[in-house]
Amino acid sequence: QVQLVESGGGSVQPGGSLRLSCVASGFAFSSNAMSWFRQAPGQWRALVGTVTTDGSARSYPDSVKGRFTISRDNAKNTVYLQMNNLEPADTAVYYCFASINRGTWGRGTTVTVSS
Repeated sequence: QVQLVESGGGSVQPGGSLRLSCVASGFAFSSNAMSWFRQAPGQWRALVGTVTTDGSARSYPDSVKGRFTISRDNAKNTVYLQMNNLEPADTAVYYCFASINRGTWGRGTTVTVSS
């Protein structure tokens, strides 16, 4: 059974940091690119980072470039999202995504940035 389980969300003040984790199971993790998305209330789900199978290449939208870092540990079947200098606009539910089985999502972890 393909499964993605996110953790690490929480509440933080503007300028703070969080690290999200996503543990994958049920598929060949090291053979799949992995991504993080987020969805704020009333908005579409949006991509915030993608990492290639070996972690050698990463991409980000301009909204998070320079603040967020996606990485992976294939030995642990885990993908991470390090988020620094968080802003209120980063408040959202964050989802892990694998392009397997026509697209597999985790259940999400909530990040709230507020003073």
